[in-house]
Amino acid sequence: MARVLVVEDDRTIGEVLHTSLTQHGHEVAWHTRGRTALQDAAKQPCDLVLLDLSLPDLDGTEVCRELRGALPACVIVMLTARAEEMDVVVGLEAGADDYLVKPVPLGELHARLRAHLRRHSTDRSQVEITLGRLRIDPAARRVTVDGIECQLRAKEFELLLRLAQDPGNAVSREALMADVWDAHWFGSTKTLDVHIATLRRKLAEAGGAGPMPEIATLRRHGYRLEESEG
Repeated sequence: MARVLVVEDDRTIGEVLHTSLTQHGHEVAWHTRGRTALQDAAKQPCDLVLLDLSLPDLDGTEVCRELRGALPACVIVMLTARAEEMDVVVGLEAGADDYLVKPVPLGELHARLRAHLRRHSTDRSQVEITLGRLRIDPAARRVTVDGIECQLRAKEFELLLRLAQDPGNAVSREALMADVWDAHWFGSTKTLDVHIATLRRKLAEAGGAGPMPEIATLRRHGYRLEESEG
């Protein structure tokens, strides 16, 4: 599931996009103005922005530039009625990853978004993550605490990496099972609890008495990796 920011002032189009993206499993925030979209993105990062150019308060290209500066890894797709070649050039040079001219069939739109998010996920999964004393290197599949390697089994590593990619945010049990085990997982998720327990123990042993990120249990939902305050 991705967090998608829809910036569209046409209420009919906005409602269709919000409904369709939600039905496809995304968390969607819809804004009709550029400024509120920028404020939202500053408070909570998103994975993808679907951006109209003709907004009532700001030009979409300016919104795109500001979003690109604030969220360099975010995918920005312009969805607009402006079809002139110069508009496309300006939009892409402002930092958009893709430029679509309305109307776009919903099937094609979702296919394009899936392709962008796949690439985004692949790039993101290779970025090293540092949370206090904890460092995760996805390319080398190594976890270290103060530079000393913490030995994790394959699923423990993938579970920690998945949680660390969204530090401070809740990750549902279903999302963890789909991302770490199998997208078509069916049945008990007890194995998730067992792996979390082992992961907690290994991180605590590696961290000793010093502050370490902790995995919080969210009753009837999932887990959240919380950064240490020390």
